[in-house]
Formats: sequence, structure tokens, C-alpha cells
Amino acid sequence: MRTFAFLRAINVGRRTVRMERLREEFTALGFSGVETFIASGNVIFESGAVKEKPLRERIERHLHGNLGFEVTTFLRSSSELTNIVNRCPFSTAPGASVYVAFLAVAPETRAAKDLMACQSQTDQFHVHNREIYWLCRTTMSDSKFSGALLEKILRQPATIRNLTTLQKLTAKYPPLPGT
Repeated sequence: MRTFAFLRAINVGRRTVRMERLREEFTALGFSGVETFIASGNVIFESGAVKEKPLRERIERHLHGNLGFEVTTFLRSSSELTNIVNRCPFSTAPGASVYVAFLAVAPETRAAKDLMACQSQTDQFHVHNREIYWLCRTTMSDSKFSGALLEKILRQPATIRNLTTLQKLTAKYPPLPGT
């Protein structure tokens, strides 16, 4: 099964990892067809594993042991990623961007309500299962909202990707037949 791993905080601050090294680490785990997509911690691989949680935990343990720091990992299948892209509730105007935050589990009801209370003229959110869609009507750096604030409100780690990146991923790696 083709799987996408979205790694949190890769090539941010002092956590610099070359994509070649990430490919080597995923190959060492026994995965095939390992590729990376842009230098922000997007790894595509094939695995026979069907249960997400043990697979995610195995990857996180391996990366922590070999890179020397914790790497929170979010996994999605090809069909899940395609559905995430197709389900986007926002259309963008010039100067705006849509981001998708990946979570390990759906946020608790209270946390989702707290997030929705943060909406503004600039930032709008939509919660769907383990993803948060974020429409930012300015640049992310000019927004008062941030990934750190998102994690604080939801009380769990997340990693954020631009919808454009996800669209490119789904175009390059469509779901395999029968998945």
C-alpha cells in the first residue's frame, strides 16, 4: 500500500535532515519505493502494513533513534490524501492560501470549538476528522494564527502543509488500483 508520511518539524530550526538521509532511513525500515517530495518532510513509500498506529510508532522510534530527536509522524494512504484534497471546503482568492494540518486523532469537541472561536477576517478553519483546513487570507507569517497556536488549542501535535503541495503530491502519486 502506498503511504504518505508527513513529518513534523523537519528542516525547521536545528532539525536539518537531507532528503537522501530520510530516504535511507525509510528504506532501512524495509519499505520499498521510498521517495521524498520537497525538503519539508514528505515521504512516500510502499508498505505491507495495514494498521496505522503500529506503523507510525515504528517509524517514530526508528527516526528518533537514528536522527537523535523526536519526529512526530502523520500517515495517510493515497486514497485518504486524495479525499483530503478533494474535500477542501475553501476556494482561494489572490493573496490567500489554504493549509491542511494533519493530526494523529480527531480533536475533542471542546478543542474544535476553541479553534473555531479563533476565526477572524484573516483566518478561517474547518475541522474534518484528523485534518484541519485553514484558509489564510494573508501570508502565514502575517497572520496572528500559527501552527504553535493550533497545537496549543487542540492540545496535540500537528504538521501543516500547503494545499498546493498536497495537490502536487496527489497528481504525482495517485491511488494505486484497488486501494
